[in-house]
Amino acid sequence: MRDLISAIRSCDLCRDRFAKTHTAHQPRPVVWLSPTAPILISGQAPGARVHASGRPFTDPSGDRLRDWLGLSEETFYDRDRIAIMPLAFCFPGYNAKGHDLPPPAVCARTWHGKAMAQMQGIRLKILVGGYAQKWHLNTRKSVTETVKAWRDCSEDTIPLPHPSWRNTAWLKANPWFEAELLPVLRQRIQDTLNTTSPQG
Repeated sequence: MRDLISAIRSCDLCRDRFAKTHTAHQPRPVVWLSPTAPILISGQAPGARVHASGRPFTDPSGDRLRDWLGLSEETFYDRDRIAIMPLAFCFPGYNAKGHDLPPPAVCARTWHGKAMAQMQGIRLKILVGGYAQKWHLNTRKSVTETVKAWRDCSEDTIPLPHPSWRNTAWLKANPWFEAELLPVLRQRIQDTLNTTSPQG
């Protein structure tokens, strides 16, 4: 795993692609993997703030996600317990209108199979947003369809909408998400952590 993490951190496959974006930035893979973590959070890609900090979910979306999960920052960033693997390890950049560009598919094709092969301890996968859900579930359904059908997923997988504050209207329109899904999510997280901790 150490060699793999080093290889991902030095990856510059998308250097030319990023140079052509409106942000014209350099690759900076944000890698938060672990061979022992029982929980995997898979999302879309780092945003501009995460690109600057080098740490995943250091933004308002991260605050909301941690609230959904019922986790403190200390637990969330404990790599022995939580691995975080977005579909692209680097910030994809913005277009001329300031909108997020999609995660380059080459990133997941190059690294995700290798990473998953070395994370044999994963017992719960939390899929945040459409890109992660399409990759891990091999589905073409929308995020709303996938999250509404969360009970149809295996018990080791829970799909979530993206925790962006742009989705506040979605949350208000779908009160079942906080009333029904989140309590189950939080319980599965605690059960997973408790049964894999040294005290468990």
